[in-house]
Amino acid sequence: MTYCVGLLLDAGMVCLSDTRTNAGLDNIATYRKMFHFEEPGERVITIMTAGSLSVTQTTIARLREAVEDEDASPETSIMKAPTMLKVADIVGAMLAQVRREVDEKLNAMNQGATASMIVAGQRARAMRLFLIYPEGNFIEATEDTPFLQIGEHKYGKPILDRVVRRGTSLADAQKAVLLSMDSTLRSNLSVGMPLDLCVMEKDACRVTQKRRIEAGDEQFRAMSEAWSRALRDRFTQIAI
Repeated sequence: MTYCVGLLLDAGMVCLSDTRTNAGLDNIATYRKMFHFEEPGERVITIMTAGSLSVTQTTIARLREAVEDEDASPETSIMKAPTMLKVADIVGAMLAQVRREVDEKLNAMNQGATASMIVAGQRARAMRLFLIYPEGNFIEATEDTPFLQIGEHKYGKPILDRVVRRGTSLADAQKAVLLSMDSTLRSNLSVGMPLDLCVMEKDACRVTQKRRIEAGDEQFRAMSEAWSRALRDRFTQIAI
């Protein structure tokens, strides 16, 4: 399992993913689930993945091949697509195609494969954030719902619901997604370190901050402990 979250704010975008892949209690590995495509100043695209590793790795690989193809066009390459809406459409079509191919191979064993993705970025004007479903259709973050999640999202959602607004600063947004991840790490063993965090400031059209957070990271540990203390203190002060 995994957990990925993306925030769309007035000041920019913040994305966070874990790296654990779990195929059973004795088959746990680390794989990157956040991928960047950039032409600084012109466009930036970040894709996060959750679900079947065979589906997500193949989809990302084919998207890269399409970018590098000498015959690439606005209909096939996310780096030539005229808008972020078209980027989401290309990613969705590729994800659906790969999922169908993998499903056909697994049908003989009565198994299936599924995956979903978050696409975040900016091309020309507005920054946009999409959640791509396994079937290739998608939804977009809005003023009312400025964040999207995939994977094991239920443990990390409450803090986002309470604190994240479009006007939230990028600094506070980073705290919010990290504490959202901390809640998930504490409640689900299928989500694990290290973590990948990125920030894309509005109109920069590039990843302006990128960070890999390893297990034992002192800053992350201190934040987690401070949050736990604050919750305990407030809990004891509530009257019934």
